[in-house]
Amino acid sequence: MDFVKLELRAPVAIVTLDRPDCLNALNNQVYEEIIATLQDVEKNSDIKVVILTGAGKKAFAAGADIAQMVHQSAIEGRFLGGLCHKAANLLENMRQVTIAAVNGFALGGGCELTLACDIRVASENARFGLPEVSLGIIPGGGGTQRLARIIGVGRAKELIFTCDTLNAEDAYRMGLANHVVPQEELMDFCLKMAEKITSKASYAVSLAKASINNSMNVDVISGGNREMDLLGLAFATNDKKEGMEAFLARRKPDFHDF
Repeated sequence: MDFVKLELRAPVAIVTLDRPDCLNALNNQVYEEIIATLQDVEKNSDIKVVILTGAGKKAFAAGADIAQMVHQSAIEGRFLGGLCHKAANLLENMRQVTIAAVNGFALGGGCELTLACDIRVASENARFGLPEVSLGIIPGGGGTQRLARIIGVGRAKELIFTCDTLNAEDAYRMGLANHVVPQEELMDFCLKMAEKITSKASYAVSLAKASINNSMNVDVISGGNREMDLLGLAFATNDKKEGMEAFLARRKPDFHDF
């Protein structure tokens, strides 16, 4: 991989967008490398949490590579959008928990990648925004879909229509960022969160993630029915037996079902 680096610290994988000379700008090759990396990680049962971040101290990813897009046709633009969506959908739906460690600018496609992650942790210098309409296009990697689900329709429309950016504190206040931490503490904070998550029953966590994601697209009754199905599936696992027996015996559980 030229522009995406993978570090395995089982049960955690750290995926780094690595084009710091251009603020980790996203082009076809970068998206293809993100997709390939995430597909490989998802197959690895030793990995329970994926942390996505950007190289350097200035940017998570400062958007798509405009030098590539300026000459692209409508067909090429839609193809790029397909790559954006495929990468984002993997982050959103892979069985592992995904954490965005947002270390600076997260603009355009970079912002859209963070929106697809389960949890977003921002450094104090982070900035979020979707500036596409100032370039004559629209967010094409799920921005018009996920932002409204996270911060509400009115706020999402305002941010997309005005191209305003949110600093870390505003992002936290709106619910876009789960936490704001000093930049030098960002990765340690995310690793500690990952450690807490991986201490739980990882298969149960993956079922809970699937149930929450499903609830975003269906009515409450349908979502509840799916939740009951997944609960029944959890009851069929060794981890359910181990977790409850450990609780009653007041000992630490030893989970293995992921």
